[in-house]
Amino acid sequence: MSEAIVSVRNLRTSFFTKAGEVRAVNDVSFDINKGETLGIVGESGCGKSVTSYSIMRLLDPPGKTVGGQAFVDGVDVLALEEDAMQDVRGNKMGMIFQEPMTALNPVFTIGYQLDEQIMKHLKLSKAASRERAIEMLHLVGIPSPDQRYENYPHQLSGGMRQRAMIAMALSCNPDFLIADEPTTALDVTIQGQILELIQSLQARLNMTVQFITHDLGVISEIADNVMVMYAGRTVEVASAERIFGNPSHPYTHALLDSIPRIGRRMERLPTIDGVVPSPLNLPKGCSFQNRCPFATEQCRQERPPLDTIDPGHNVACFHPL
Repeated sequence: MSEAIVSVRNLRTSFFTKAGEVRAVNDVSFDINKGETLGIVGESGCGKSVTSYSIMRLLDPPGKTVGGQAFVDGVDVLALEEDAMQDVRGNKMGMIFQEPMTALNPVFTIGYQLDEQIMKHLKLSKAASRERAIEMLHLVGIPSPDQRYENYPHQLSGGMRQRAMIAMALSCNPDFLIADEPTTALDVTIQGQILELIQSLQARLNMTVQFITHDLGVISEIADNVMVMYAGRTVEVASAERIFGNPSHPYTHALLDSIPRIGRRMERLPTIDGVVPSPLNLPKGCSFQNRCPFATEQCRQERPPLDTIDPGHNVACFHPL
């Protein structure tokens, strides 16, 4: 796509364990246009975070990206040497991690950690870097930023740590921001503030965002397009309006049905029967076959391709709803 700033093609990432190869991400492809947000949703273990860590080249052994391409501004970041990737990471690409208390270094101040990145990528002096860091802390809504600059991570609340992580991710004006469940550990009030902050900064800086969550309510608020993942694979991709208004994959449909709604009275919410298959032993055909009420013999024998059923709407299912 001509407008796409991010294009991922046939990404495959595995973890090589004593028990065998765990295919965490299996042939995933997507595009994100400039200034838009792609929401990646799915239950725990479906490959959402591993997809992002693969693109950022932050996987540790035994994890390894074994195939595919990831273009950011036309450059395949998976093919770069590590030195070149370090220049891209934090500069053209930023990431907000799921748990800031583990992502931030506890033995260095917030200011030191901001300065380290700013001086490396923007080549600023110590004084100019401090000014930039305090400006970023102010931008993300941290009160008394000059004082917080001197604080250690444990001296900040959970919401303030997450804001500091956002400041760090945006400090070098990245074109592409990955937000990996940035509101999971926060209460609902702070969660709303963080989502509003990310959206306002995105509009102000014209950033492209990849937002990962298992919360469909969050996705409905922030995403332009949505990619639904299951067992390491993409099962449906469409605009947020289409996903929430007319989902086509049985898994997407089941996820939406399980959300409580105001005005809908029932004794028990619908659930998805069965369990996700082990990535060590994925079934021959569709990974969702053992939980799908519409599964046929074809589903058990063949893997459904991700086909276009309408312009901008792709579904991996032989029997789309």
